[in-house]
Amino acid sequence: MSAKIRLQRMGRKKAPFYHIVIADSRSPRDGRFIEKIGTYNPTTIPASIDLNGDKALDWLHKGAQPTDTVRRILSYKGVMFRKHLARGVRKNVISQDAADAKWAAWEESHKNAVLDAIKKGKPARKKKNKKSEGKAEAAPAPAAE
Repeated sequence: MSAKIRLQRMGRKKAPFYHIVIADSRSPRDGRFIEKIGTYNPTTIPASIDLNGDKALDWLHKGAQPTDTVRRILSYKGVMFRKHLARGVRKNVISQDAADAKWAAWEESHKNAVLDAIKKGKPARKKKNKKSEGKAEAAPAPAAE
């Protein structure tokens, strides 16, 4: 059995909400899964991600393959970096203390970067008013003579 870490769509039409799950690669997208390890809501600004990093790391060590989107989520949360450090410790390339120091430095810099991005703030997306656009397009421009 090859396991995948992937998104399972929930929510209603045009309002997606995803569960991050471990599933057999042969099962359908919204079908059976082995374990739920988190949630992802892309509709909020910024997107909200709730993830159990320890379970995700455990499944990565067991050989589960993340999909592209989940890989980006795991990278954003630092799970892929923790896997990278754990592999270095296992191969005796770096010591556990050095790996812990690198992880703490990454966590601090990531937290600061996220806070700076929130302070900077992205402007909320403006919804287009279809009625006003239709009137503007329907009115012909006066011909210049």
